Amino acid sequence: MTTALHSPPRRRNMRLQEASLLEGPMLLLRSIRGFNSHRSLLWLATAPLALLGLGIFTFSARAGVSLDDLTGAQAASFLADNLWLLIATILVIFMNAGFAMVEAGMCRQKNAVNILAKNLFVFALAVTAYWFCGYSLMYGGSVVDGWLYFKGLFVDPSAAEALACAASNGADDCVQLVPAVDFLFQAAFAGTAATIVSGLVAERVKFGEFVVFSLVLTAFIYPVAGSWEWNGGWLNTSFGEGKEFIDFAGSSIVHSVGAWAGLVGAMLLGPRIGKFVNGKAQAMPGHNMAIATLGALILWIGWYGFNPGSQLAMDEWVPYVAVTTTLAAAGGAIGATVISTWTSGKPDLTMIINGILAGLVSVTAGCGNLTFTGSWLAGLVGGVIVVFSVSLLDSLGIDDPVGAFSVHGVCGIWGTLVIGLWGYDIQGSGVGLGLFTGGGFSQLWIQFVGCVAYAVWTVVTCWIAWQVIGSFFGGIRVNEAEEIAGLDIGEHGMEAYPDFASSGN
Repeated sequence: MTTALHSPPRRRNMRLQEASLLEGPMLLLRSIRGFNSHRSLLWLATAPLALLGLGIFTFSARAGVSLDDLTGAQAASFLADNLWLLIATILVIFMNAGFAMVEAGMCRQKNAVNILAKNLFVFALAVTAYWFCGYSLMYGGSVVDGWLYFKGLFVDPSAAEALACAASNGADDCVQLVPAVDFLFQAAFAGTAATIVSGLVAERVKFGEFVVFSLVLTAFIYPVAGSWEWNGGWLNTSFGEGKEFIDFAGSSIVHSVGAWAGLVGAMLLGPRIGKFVNGKAQAMPGHNMAIATLGALILWIGWYGFNPGSQLAMDEWVPYVAVTTTLAAAGGAIGATVISTWTSGKPDLTMIINGILAGLVSVTAGCGNLTFTGSWLAGLVGGVIVVFSVSLLDSLGIDDPVGAFSVHGVCGIWGTLVIGLWGYDIQGSGVGLGLFTGGGFSQLWIQFVGCVAYAVWTVVTCWIAWQVIGSFFGGIRVNEAEEIAGLDIGEHGMEAYPDFASSGN
């Protein structure tokens, strides 16, 4: 007679619905792969200790000079500077709405959701990447003198240095901005650079691949480029005593970097289906010019944070920069309207919109170094340039759905160079810097070197980034069927206007 060996009865697994309040959390954790061992739970138990450590670090970082230690005048100056930069930051962040509306309005209805999703999500990506390491790469301590900077991951929230600066009345040219508000302002700029890319690759790029590229751009490519000028890098120190590259608010650092990054993507993607027939560019009208116009006005208003905020203090020059910004936008609108009417026979609303934006970009580098007349002229020329640039890109077979490279790239370069033509050291000695204001060729040469440096850096690094991303994910462009049907359905499974017929897509 054979006796069968019976294994002990197995304990029935408890379901989450049957667990008590105390048993539930542990049961839920064990159901997650990787948390069903004692070692995993031990590591998890260290999380509260880590959070406690971070809390202790944060409180200890706040030790030192406090706001109560400042005199009335010092406290007023400290609060005014930080409050103004916070307001400027909010204006710059609100520019994301403007970019989204301009881009969505100028593209076709079937891709509206995709464009809105990209513009909304890209700011979340930019803030996260810039918080993780971008801010440190842009404003950290020197690793390779003049070229690469870093001071660790994440943002140190300590306001001790800013308060000490306020207590010393700005001695040794220190800055009395708390790191939190400075980080927010700079992160908003990083988001702008990534948003520009969205316009150039619109209506054909995969959403996920665009997300990955945006992370690379805002975490590494843009911060390294920005450090060369705004953190005292080689563009500040390589041209002799008193000579440096000037980009007050980012015509090159923000706008041209974003434009070059997008241009590389657009060229690798190729044109949209139907854009070129027998080598001739075909019009692909936007579906909603009303929201595109509203977007342009939002951007104009947001630029009062972008340019005057770059003064980084609430002083007598903030309104001056606001006026130069306004005059350039007006000049750009006039220039683009006149030229588009002359070339096409009728004023083109898309060119009026792009003319305003071209004028704004054209003064962003020199808004603190141009006279009122010089700012208006810079914007006027920018408005003229943008019309011809859009036609030139079409003739080269490059599909730029919203004219982003013409506005941010070409006019970004123009806005950087114009300082070398008729710029002044307005907030300093008042002497002329440009070729036509008594400064000779030197400043124009420095501005040219900076433009070339940003173009080369961005094109090379972004080409590598786009290629690597494409190789990992099987290309960066959606398939033909998805592009024809629209990215709203293919990438997001929804439509922007489900209650309306989709004719004209």
